[in-house]
Amino acid sequence: MVLLRVHLMQNWFGYSDPAMEEALYETTILRQFSGLHLDRIPDETTILNFRRLLEKHELAGGILQVINGYLGDRGLMLRQGTVVDATIIHAPSSTKNKDGKRDPEMHQTKMYGQPTSRNPA
Repeated sequence: MVLLRVHLMQNWFGYSDPAMEEALYETTILRQFSGLHLDRIPDETTILNFRRLLEKHELAGGILQVINGYLGDRGLMLRQGTVVDATIIHAPSSTKNKDGKRDPEMHQTKMYGQPTSRNPA
């Protein structure tokens, strides 16, 4: 479970194998999420081997899909970013409410020429 959590963080934050090892040493919250202590940090080769094992058995994409589905079912969405700005937020999947009608609290605008929805909360 520890290496799976490390793998997920590596994907979410875009770390290379060596950078993931370094981040685990430097960032307390990453160690806490993964359940690691400073004396048990996996080295970059271990991280690489675990990633290759997932890829060999074609599990990586499916795992991420399940986790994103789990978050989506709870109205959450994970946005990729760096450690300082990656955020899980409540995000409705549509501007329509459960009755299929437009939610009056949601607004739609254009950003970079593309329609985007926002909640003014």
